[in-house]
Amino acid sequence: MVFREEQEKREYDILSEYACKSAESRGRAVYEEPCELRTEFQRDRDRIIHSKALRRLMHKTQVFLSPEGDHFRTRLTHTLEVAQIARTISRALGLNEDLTEAIALGHDLGHTPFGHNGEAFLNEIHPGGFAHNVQSLRVVDVIERNANGRTMNLTAEVRDGIVNHTGPAWPFTLEGQVVRHSDRIAYINHDIDDAVRGGIIRAEDIPAECSAYLGVDHRSRINTLVTDIVRSSEGKEKVAMSEEAAYHMNKLRDYMFANVYLNPEVKQASEIQKIRGLIESLYNYFLEHSEQLPGEYQIILQRDGGHEAVKDYIAGMTDRYAINIFSETFVPSGWKLPK
Repeated sequence: MVFREEQEKREYDILSEYACKSAESRGRAVYEEPCELRTEFQRDRDRIIHSKALRRLMHKTQVFLSPEGDHFRTRLTHTLEVAQIARTISRALGLNEDLTEAIALGHDLGHTPFGHNGEAFLNEIHPGGFAHNVQSLRVVDVIERNANGRTMNLTAEVRDGIVNHTGPAWPFTLEGQVVRHSDRIAYINHDIDDAVRGGIIRAEDIPAECSAYLGVDHRSRINTLVTDIVRSSEGKEKVAMSEEAAYHMNKLRDYMFANVYLNPEVKQASEIQKIRGLIESLYNYFLEHSEQLPGEYQIILQRDGGHEAVKDYIAGMTDRYAINIFSETFVPSGWKLPK
């Protein structure tokens, strides 16, 4: 058997001097006895994998609001792709893969239903605003609890990587920085793949200079960017991408905003307004009828107030659950079509 202590020793022999070692973790907010078999970062990864919040990502929109077909990405498949890319980079740089994977799996736990549209509308109506990275940290710190009522109580390194996978601050670990880069690599490239599949764009419409530098297909683009990060970051105290690769990826991102993310075929104004109405209606209803919030949110209600409890409840909904709750709440039963 390979016990935790032996795994921790191996990290010093195998990993880069810049890698975050399990034995040097800054620890948890509430102390826990070490596991006999698993390192602290392995425990964090396992807690996230077994969480309800991760399972719900399977039914949360990535980009396409009502995709017809089984091959379009969801928030869960996005998370898995980020984890795969991040582990590849971390392994090549000799970083801690367990820490990398834990951050990657947890980075979007706080995402709303209906993708970034849901996030934008919650941000508009919730006092103090809303950001999915901050909400992801709240999920692991406050909302997600086990049968004994305990929170996930993750290590400082994983919590930092989750909240700083986007936004102005950068993670203090290289593993967290890897996830931040991997998130962007994943979503730009898989959104291209979905947009081509959905007939929104054609592969040949992608800017020629981006295709010439990054590659002409999904696989080639990801390989180019991953390889560039590894070569640009080797032996350094920061994970970075070369200026040339960053330029072409940003140009590709600009193309996606112009032709996909803001494309009327994808983001139909009438559909967006329906989502806005749904989010706002549910928010205001549960704010006025907080006694109808599920039990776990009653605890948050008493401690943090109605706005926080309602925001947490709506942010945790899947697309279909939000639609069902809206229908049950606002559509007269006699108007509903038989299932």
